[in-house]
Amino acid sequence: MKISARNQIAGKITSITKGATTSHVGIDIGGGTIVTASITNEAVADLKLKVGEAATAIIKASDVMVGV
Repeated sequence: MKISARNQIAGKITSITKGATTSHVGIDIGGGTIVTASITNEAVADLKLKVGEAATAIIKASDVMVGV
C-alpha cells in the first residue's frame, strides 16, 4: 500500500488501552519515545493489533501547533 503521508515512523506496539469507543495505542519508536494514537476500537480489531507486534505511526496533519 502506498500513502501520501511522509511522516512514517516504524516501531513496536507497547500498549493498547480500550475505552468505550476509542483505543489508545502506544508505539515505541526508539530512544525511549512512545507515540500514542487514538483510534476506534473497530480499527484495532480490523488491523488485528497486538502488543509486541511491529507497527508504523503515520502522521498526517494539516496543522501542527507548538506551545511553550
